[in-house]
Amino acid sequence: MGKRYYSLDHYLKETFGEKVYKIALNGGMTCPNRDGHIGVGGCIFCSADGSGDFAGSAALSITEQLAAGKHSLRSKRPVCSYIAYFQAFTNTYGPVGYLEKIFTEAILDPDVKVLSIATRPDCLDESVIALLRRLNQIKPVWVELGLQTIHPQTVQMIRRGYDTEVFDSAVRDLRDAGIDVIVHVILYLPGETQEMMLETIDYLNRRDIQGIKLQLLYVLEGTDLARLYRSDPFYLPDKEEYIRMLGQCILRLRPDVVIHRLTGDGPKDLLIAPLWTGAKRSVLNRLHQYLKENDIWQGKEYHG
Repeated sequence: MGKRYYSLDHYLKETFGEKVYKIALNGGMTCPNRDGHIGVGGCIFCSADGSGDFAGSAALSITEQLAAGKHSLRSKRPVCSYIAYFQAFTNTYGPVGYLEKIFTEAILDPDVKVLSIATRPDCLDESVIALLRRLNQIKPVWVELGLQTIHPQTVQMIRRGYDTEVFDSAVRDLRDAGIDVIVHVILYLPGETQEMMLETIDYLNRRDIQGIKLQLLYVLEGTDLARLYRSDPFYLPDKEEYIRMLGQCILRLRPDVVIHRLTGDGPKDLLIAPLWTGAKRSVLNRLHQYLKENDIWQGKEYHG
């Protein structure tokens, strides 16, 4: 594969025969963990833009957001194919008629190869699953679920707002509908040991998931996490420790799971810590070097 893990780039070239670029969209939704249905503060790490800091403007239609994203990408390189990625907030938290309108608008764009939807597992009722099943007959649909961790004490601390059993149920429902599932995991959440992080990886190895996004916890201005960090600073690793931890995750991860992300880069004007995460390319280059130096391959220590 050229890399020592099953990268998203490799999967897309293998599946579509070309490089496919992501356009982050904003469907104008909110989150039950913000509007009072579950909570009002959201998850403690989530920015004011609902983790959609790089998404398009909700003031624009989906067609307009896609056009703007294409223009931006094509100004830098020749690009023909895209993933329509609904990123900001909880993208199945709305009337199913509205969801059908915006998702159909995206998936029918002739340049869009995949519809990817970031959401919460507690916002996937039968009508939404049925809609996703229908859309998946047109083009591939991916659903991204923000699990972050399996450990109850951390779940409570980050205010995730649902039990892990809800995640398991959502994965089963999505897979029954033929939908690929991608899971978000945050490493170095406050109080979590390396053993706890690897337990989350092992848990996911036993679930019917197709992709994973790994990232280090970073602290953004304006979040409750930032207030906690300033009042009672918690541990965050340096770059070398984080890369070693990624190496352990890659060793343990089931080899058929596509790795969609290995590091995150929050908006530089909001990033408080760790500042080194802002140099994403440097982190990935060092990771690839580390994996080679230590003969690490995805799944090398997986025991299924």
